Amino acid sequence: MAFSSLRASSLLLGHGRSARFLSSSSFPDHISFIKEVAATQPPQHLSQLLGILHARGESILSPGSKQGLIPLVIPLAKSNSGAVTALLRWPTAPAGMEMPVVEVRKHGVSLLARNVDQLIHRILVEEDANSCQQGSDELFHAASDAGKKLYKKGDFSKSQITDVDVYLLRKVGLFPDVLERKVLQYFEKGDHVSALVTGEFYARKEHFPGFARPFVFNAEILLKVRRNLEAKDAARGALKSPWWTLGCKYHEVACIAAWEDEQIEYIREKLTEEGRQEDLNKGKPPTQIALDEAAFLLDLSSVEGTWDDSLGQIAECYKEAGLHDIARYVLYRD
Repeated sequence: MAFSSLRASSLLLGHGRSARFLSSSSFPDHISFIKEVAATQPPQHLSQLLGILHARGESILSPGSKQGLIPLVIPLAKSNSGAVTALLRWPTAPAGMEMPVVEVRKHGVSLLARNVDQLIHRILVEEDANSCQQGSDELFHAASDAGKKLYKKGDFSKSQITDVDVYLLRKVGLFPDVLERKVLQYFEKGDHVSALVTGEFYARKEHFPGFARPFVFNAEILLKVRRNLEAKDAARGALKSPWWTLGCKYHEVACIAAWEDEQIEYIREKLTEEGRQEDLNKGKPPTQIALDEAAFLLDLSSVEGTWDDSLGQIAECYKEAGLHDIARYVLYRD
């Protein structure tokens, strides 16, 4: 595989904003990995995002350093706090769907931005808003042509919008942490109606497709105002999405949903030969059964964060579903 020759030069690049600026050509490994191993098209401005992450003091990771991580991510960088930023490679993404940028956690991932461009745009806005008049231009240099395309320095002050979060929501896009912060601010002001309306808006399926976190947060908000039945329904809705997108431990959500381990037991039963035969008898196509089993294995792994224990089974499911590229990608490790 051509990627192996590039991988030999992959390094953890140094920390600190004072580190030497790296051009976008310094990150060939990730582009090749996404094309040849993850079998998809790399984001247009991925190299610029990597340059920005490095410029703000993060260590660039080898894209194949997936040990202990959910196998669907492509690691990009690690911060001083240990947080890993990565791309999420959905196994059966709709054609044209861009790879989201996520923060990797033991029990799954949290969404940072729906795509690379959106995250670059946000970082540059926040850098511009937070820097003094003599502030460093290092992140803007790292963004290179992508930065010029997405955001012009000074646009935040020219907008006369004083709240960065408001600017982000109006001019850049929707971000989970920004929406959650807005809801909590409404609560602090005693405006429960606006908090509930914003929480409901956050949980619309079209905003963050595939991610359970908005439904979990909405359930937590409903609990705050003692709408317990609605909170239970919201939590149960969240558990219909991949458990590794909950943004927290499974049991925290199951508690709100008033479920103990019955969902875990249900999934384990579906993974037995009897469960498979039952689905076949109902007329479910074998390909769909295999995809469902891969999803079930990922869900179970997320409960304890034991991703590496199930890699072989998950890959085998994707092979049965005809997704041989995804199977190889799931198994790949440096």
